[in-house]
Amino acid sequence: MARTNGGIIGKRNEASFGKNTITDITSTGNHALQSGTRVVKTAIISGGGGGGRDRAAGGGAGGLLNKELNASGTIPIVIGGGGAAGGPPANPGTNGVASDFNDVASVGGGGGGKSNAVGNPGGSGGGGGGANPGCTGEAGGSGTACQGNDGGTGANPSPGGTPTDTRGSGGGGGAGGAGGNAVTGAFPGSGRGGAGGAGLDISPDYGNHGPTCSVFAGGGGGGTRIPGANSGAAGPGGGGIGKSPGISVGAGGTNTGGGGGGGDGCGNVGGAGGSGRVIIKELAKASGVWNLRSQFSAVKQGTWPPTASPLGVELDFLVIAGGAGGGAAAGNVSGGGGGGAGGYRASGYGPSPLQADGKSGTILAQGMATDFTITVGGGGAGGAAGPPSPRGADGSNSVMALTESITSTGGGGGAGGCQNNGNPGGSGGGGETAPNAGCGNVGSFDPPEGNLGGYRSMGFGRGGGGGAGGAGSSVNTNPQVGTTGGNGGSSVPNAILGPSTDYAGGGGGGALQGGPCGGRAGCGGGGGAGNAGAKCSNPDNNAGAAASANTGSGGGGGSAKFGCGGAFRAAGGNGGSGIVVVRGPSAVTFAGSPTPARTLSTHPGGDKIIKFTASGTLTVS
Repeated sequence: MARTNGGIIGKRNEASFGKNTITDITSTGNHALQSGTRVVKTAIISGGGGGGRDRAAGGGAGGLLNKELNASGTIPIVIGGGGAAGGPPANPGTNGVASDFNDVASVGGGGGGKSNAVGNPGGSGGGGGGANPGCTGEAGGSGTACQGNDGGTGANPSPGGTPTDTRGSGGGGGAGGAGGNAVTGAFPGSGRGGAGGAGLDISPDYGNHGPTCSVFAGGGGGGTRIPGANSGAAGPGGGGIGKSPGISVGAGGTNTGGGGGGGDGCGNVGGAGGSGRVIIKELAKASGVWNLRSQFSAVKQGTWPPTASPLGVELDFLVIAGGAGGGAAAGNVSGGGGGGAGGYRASGYGPSPLQADGKSGTILAQGMATDFTITVGGGGAGGAAGPPSPRGADGSNSVMALTESITSTGGGGGAGGCQNNGNPGGSGGGGETAPNAGCGNVGSFDPPEGNLGGYRSMGFGRGGGGGAGGAGSSVNTNPQVGTTGGNGGSSVPNAILGPSTDYAGGGGGGALQGGPCGGRAGCGGGGGAGNAGAKCSNPDNNAGAAASANTGSGGGGGSAKFGCGGAFRAAGGNGGSGIVVVRGPSAVTFAGSPTPARTLSTHPGGDKIIKFTASGTLTVS
C-alpha cells in the first residue's frame, strides 16, 4: 500500500479535475477533454424517428441517455441523424441514427407507423397507425428503458366509417413521456391524432442549450385524414406536429432528437426526425483519502478542486456582462421586447443563492505579482425605428481572466415588432409567444447567471427581458381593451463596492398604444436596474428607455401607434454596459490600466477594491 498511496491507507480514487466545464456538441468529430478530466457526465441524444406517410403516426424521439462515465484524453463523438419520413405510396417512417460518446450510445428513435401498421421500437417508440374500416388501430413501438417511452396507439374507425372519420394515428414517444393515443371520432368532434410524448428537461445538469432551453427528445404528433385542427400536437422538446389536410407537418427540431410528425390521409409525407446532440460536463470530484504529494502536485497545476484551496490569497469578484438592447416596435404588428440583462456572476456580497461555490478562479499563490486581462462587455444597441423594426442587439461578454477565466454572457436582444424571437443570453430577451422567449443562462453556470425572457399570450405587447433576479414578465391582455408590455425581470443587489447597488435588471416590453387607430395601452416597467419600455406619453411613437451604464441591464422595448400601418415605428432602448469589480484583503495591492477604465478604493474595514468600467489590465501583488 505504501508504494501506491504514500503510506496513507484509504480508498483508491478515480479523481477528476474537470472544473465542471460544459461543452455542447452538435456535429460528429473528436473532442479533447481537459488534461485533468477523468470522469464526465454526458447526455447522449440520438436522432429522432421519421413520421410515416398516409394517415400515419408520429416518429419516436431519439433515446436520451444521461449518465456518468470514466473518460479522458480525446474522445470520438458521433451525432446521429434524424430518420427519414415514410415515402410513397404509404410507408412507415425510418428510425433515427444512434449518437455515440466513446462507444457508449443511445438508441435512435422509432419510425412512425403508416395506416394499419405498428410503430417501430427505438429510443422512444414510433406511434401506431390508424385503422381502415373493419380493422383496429395499431400499437405504438416500445421505448428503451432509461432512454425513452412507448409510442401511442392509432384510432379505430368511427362506427360505419363515416366520411368525416378522422382515423388518427398515435403520437411518437418522448424521453419524458409516452406518445398520446389517437382518439376515435368524427370531425368536427372529438376525433384527433395522438400528441407527441414530452421531452426531458436536462437543464438542472447542464444549463440551457438550444432553442428548446435544454428540453430534448420530444415525440412527433400523429396525422389524420380529415381537414381541420385535429392532428396530434408536437411533443415539447423538438417534436414535429402531425399533419392533417390544411395543416403543415412538422419535422423534428435540428439537434433536439425530436420525432417527425405523421402524414395525413391525402398521401402526404410526414416529417423527418431531428438530428441528435451530445452535451458533456467534465466533473470535478475527489473523494476518499489523498497523499500530500498528489495533492500538492494538483495544486501546482491548478487542478485541485475548489473545496481544497491552496494557501494564498482569495479575491472576491463581481462580473456582469453588457445588457441587450430592446426591440423596435411596428405599428401594424406589436411593440418591441425588452432586452435581457447581462449575465451576473459574483462570489459574495449579494443574494446567497447566486454566490459562486468557492472562488477557485481567484486563488493567487503567495508572492504572486501578475497582470490579468479584464474585459467589460458593452451594451447592445436598441432595434432601429426603420423597417423591418428589428430586435435589439445582444450585449457583449465580460471576462475576468485571473488564474481561471470567469465569464458572464451578454444579454439576449429583445424581439422586434417584425422579428418574433427574443435572443438567448445571460438573461433572455422578451419575445412574442412562449417558444419565442429568449433562454437565459446560456453559459450553463451553477448558480445560473440569468433567467428567461417573457412573452405574450394575447394582445400586441411584448414580454420583458429576463433579469438576474427573475424571468421577464409575460403579458395576457385582450387587444379589445388595450395592450401592455411585460415588466423586465428583477435586478440583484450587490454590496462589493461598499454601498449596495442594483445590477442586471431586464428591460420592460413595449406595446401598441392609442390614437385614432386603437385603444390606449400601458407599457412594461424595467426590472429594478432595468429600464422601462416606452412610457406611451406621445400620441404616436415612443422609443424604449436606455439602460444605465455599467449596470448590465436591458434596454426597454419601443412602442408605436396601434393599427396605422408600417409608417409608425419606434426604436428600442440601448442596453447598459457591464462592470467588473475585484476585492481583496488589506495585504493585497491592486493596480490597473488604462487609468480611465479603473477606480481604486479602500473599504473602511481595510479591504482593497478595484472597479473596471471599461476593459483594461489588472495587476495584483
